[in-house]
Amino acid sequence: MKFDRSSGILLHISSLPGKYGIGDFGKNAYKWIDFLSNSGCAYWQILPHGPTGYENSPYQCFSSVAGNHYLISPELLIEDNFLSVDDLEDLPDFEDEKVDFGVLIPWKLELLNKAFQYFLGNSKLETEFGVFVEQEKNWLNNFALFMAIKERHQQVSWVDWPEGLRDRQPKAIESFCVEYSYLIQKHKFFQFLFFYQYIKMKNYAFSKNIEIVGDLPIYVAHDSSDVWANPDLFYLDDEGNPTVVAGVPPDGFSPDGQLWGNPIYDWERHSKTDYKWWTYRIGKLLEIVDVIRVDHFKGFVDYWQIPADSPTAKSGEWIIGPGDDLFVALKNQYGELPIVVEDLGEMTQSVYDLRDNFNFPGMKILQSGFNGDENHPFLPHMYPENCAAYTGTHDNDPIMGWYDGASENERRFSKKYLDRFGMEMPWSMINCLWESPAIMVFVQMQDVLELGKEFRMNIPSTTDGNWEWRMRADNLTEELSGKIKELNDKFDR
Repeated sequence: MKFDRSSGILLHISSLPGKYGIGDFGKNAYKWIDFLSNSGCAYWQILPHGPTGYENSPYQCFSSVAGNHYLISPELLIEDNFLSVDDLEDLPDFEDEKVDFGVLIPWKLELLNKAFQYFLGNSKLETEFGVFVEQEKNWLNNFALFMAIKERHQQVSWVDWPEGLRDRQPKAIESFCVEYSYLIQKHKFFQFLFFYQYIKMKNYAFSKNIEIVGDLPIYVAHDSSDVWANPDLFYLDDEGNPTVVAGVPPDGFSPDGQLWGNPIYDWERHSKTDYKWWTYRIGKLLEIVDVIRVDHFKGFVDYWQIPADSPTAKSGEWIIGPGDDLFVALKNQYGELPIVVEDLGEMTQSVYDLRDNFNFPGMKILQSGFNGDENHPFLPHMYPENCAAYTGTHDNDPIMGWYDGASENERRFSKKYLDRFGMEMPWSMINCLWESPAIMVFVQMQDVLELGKEFRMNIPSTTDGNWEWRMRADNLTEELSGKIKELNDKFDR
């Protein structure tokens, strides 16, 4: 797909400002879209939108299709008469610039449970709810059942459920559905609220000429409705445990490699269904985003497969992936795909060939280009037009954090390379990126706010303090919007 020369800002929904502990679909989301529009940007890039599980990571979700109910707006629930103002009287003293998940989750769940009680006693949106349940039944029935069983069994992984439920034995499932229909209906209602609010927000973005870039993790979490409902599509043992798991091999940054732990796809089985699970997953994502960033694109060419009992990723091996076959099936279903691929790290020519066969833009990370190599592929004068270039991603320090921790050689080289712009960091780097030939450019919101490393979104291979950063409401100033608008006009984006 051919993209226009344009720009965007990377900011997850959870990082939006507001007084309810986490970013949501309320009025601040609309103010953010106005900010993007007034700034002359074309894109809002978000992280995966699914219901978070392990360590609150959006890359370890309970479903590849469902929405994260913690992003539902309390103020919109009041507007729709699913809550009263009195229900928010005991609002915790949330921090402005951090999501405190330990405080947020029980408080938000209590609110959502109250909203469900209001719904049961009020016919408002009952018709819309019924339509939603019918239209989304292919994934919603399994997901709501999965979440209800988890709730009933203290949130333990599905492999630790009673055998009948673990193995989806018809009598056990039927008995649970009868006894706990209330819980199942509740989780369907939570999903209805998520998509009801999200679609309204997306329609507003469309009216402001802002497109949403969504994120597709290549793997799904083991403890997910996807794996529980489709065990034959993954390498699992008779009790549902993975026999092999995903990760990446050792490199200069990680001597033991990275042991992600996600189950591996049985690609042969997927192929025999003409990749039905994948075409459905992509189709559902395309219903709610305009462009998809495909994470870990290399894994479709070859992937690092690690024995499930291995303590590190060292003992893995490379296995051939589906390659062209999968993307041919997707193209046959949807035509030209609005996809950007994450092709970072140690790539092989076969990865670039797959990318180029379908004309997908790859990614460039500017802050990684200043190692002294004057022809480093991440330096803008080396960019092809068909790429998406970033100052850094959610896995990187913001520019100021990077610069503070950079080596003397990196500082010297970056200063020399950026000196012609006559600006200090981070704006010299941002201007350099915007000037580049890259068809799409993205900056983290932390960068335009000139924030340091303590405001980083995620540090890979760590579990504490990630996914928590939020911006303040007073960050969205007319002055900053005007500065970004001037940048977009100057470089024809």
